[in-house]
Amino acid sequence: MTLDDIGYNNQFEAFRIENKPEGLETGRVVTVHKDRYIVRTINGEYEAEITGTMRFTAKDREDFPAVGDWVSLTTYEESFAIIHQIFPRFSILRRQAVDHTGDVQIIAANIDYAFLVQAVDRDFNVNRLERYLTICNSGKVSPIIILTKTDLADQQRIDELCSAIKGRIRDIPIIPISNATKDGLEAIMSIIQKGKTYCLLGSSGVGKSSLLNNLSGKTLMRTDAISLSNNKGRHVTSHRELIVLGNGGILIDNPGMREVGITDTAGGLELTFDAIATLAKECRFKNCTHTTEIGCAVLEAVENGEIDEASFENYQKMEREMERFGESVAERRKKDRDFGKYMKNYKKEMKGKNIKPDF
Repeated sequence: MTLDDIGYNNQFEAFRIENKPEGLETGRVVTVHKDRYIVRTINGEYEAEITGTMRFTAKDREDFPAVGDWVSLTTYEESFAIIHQIFPRFSILRRQAVDHTGDVQIIAANIDYAFLVQAVDRDFNVNRLERYLTICNSGKVSPIIILTKTDLADQQRIDELCSAIKGRIRDIPIIPISNATKDGLEAIMSIIQKGKTYCLLGSSGVGKSSLLNNLSGKTLMRTDAISLSNNKGRHVTSHRELIVLGNGGILIDNPGMREVGITDTAGGLELTFDAIATLAKECRFKNCTHTTEIGCAVLEAVENGEIDEASFENYQKMEREMERFGESVAERRKKDRDFGKYMKNYKKEMKGKNIKPDF
């Protein structure tokens, strides 16, 4: 195996040469278990930890390694390693961290394409697709929509769902498949390229693990049935993992995500709803909120049917969510600054009294 086999390219090599990490190996993070990482190098896989310096200088979760990251590391006997540095990421998938206000969770890094997976039966939801599309656009990842479980619906139903998607999401490939009959799998395999990295995004129970098993030709992930009590999928995949397929493509499976909070720090919302963003420039007021203003080009387009009303409502919901997240981030950073000032003054006061702080 070479590094190229797991996605290494000239961009990462240029960074390595520029930084000249003497005595350090290069590897890619293939699995993350809380604070423990599995890193793959040309010499095999290592269980790794980050240095104390990386841990204590990290400002947020984005400063920690994620699945898909390239890192510099020192390797030791018994397949153990220490990660010293994360290479710059060319793309990143992120969402709001669940139960951590104002914090970001990294889904995966250095992804070329994301498979947005939805089932044609219980899971289908265009609003959720627009959410996934937004985090892809924000993270510079190209999306591909996969409709699974087509064996559970007739062709008319499948055509209706594809039309519903195309009515709100333009110029994104849509591939209907059945993991049971394997219909449509050849269409997916035909677009997977050697050395490119693909990520599976979708709720629990939509068939992501089954799709991974079919694409790999092996039973790599356990699959489970839909709960009969609540019609929801069970979390079968419990962690993120990078897998190399037989044709050289690289696939990252993810735990099912019922919550996809938007952070959107890079204009992904405007790219997803480009028609709304374009019309907004024609509004009478520059700070138009597109709610009640006279001369709002967006509201006029919604009333005339040029903009889908449900899509517009979803846009407004995510925009409010993004604004609240921004406020939470600003509040958390202010608290951190205030605490830093307090500790600095406290240490100065203790030093003046010739008392050594007990920390």
